[in-house]
Amino acid sequence: MAVSSARRALLGLLLVAVQATLLLACAPVETARVNPALVEQAGIVNLRTTGEAEFASGQPTAEQLQTLAAAGIKHVINLRPSSEQEWDEAKAVRALGMHYHSITVAGPAGVTFENAAALDKLLHSLQGEPLLLHCSSGNRVGALIALAAQQHHGADLEAAIAEGQRWGLTRLEPLVRAKLAQ
Repeated sequence: MAVSSARRALLGLLLVAVQATLLLACAPVETARVNPALVEQAGIVNLRTTGEAEFASGQPTAEQLQTLAAAGIKHVINLRPSSEQEWDEAKAVRALGMHYHSITVAGPAGVTFENAAALDKLLHSLQGEPLLLHCSSGNRVGALIALAAQQHHGADLEAAIAEGQRWGLTRLEPLVRAKLAQ
């Protein structure tokens, strides 16, 4: 049975369309764009840029969260227990169209390998989407990052501490060093 040239051309176009669709489906997902300058202009206490679209800090205000949303931040991860906060951060974050995540790290006692593993898993699951990770000052952020650097990424003690410092580790360093040396 002969196939007409019009049908052949139509089949060729259909094949090209299917191939293009498959290529697009297999293409790597581009991370959402974030405006780092706008994030920095928010004036959040102890703000650190830790990656292309990752920021660590102390507690942002409701107004600063508005700036973060405008800058393209998609996720806010809070390590503070609700007992430390005087306002409903989760509600404010969600009202701005961002996703809210919470891992309760109640002071130095909450700096555990379990909490570090939970944070590492959450960060991995967000696949590079723009985020702000915070506690009150950024110290607990850095502490958990240091623990995860050793536990999940094979960093030696000094490299883990350096990574924690990059994310905000300060006065919890002696506690983190003791945990990493165990």
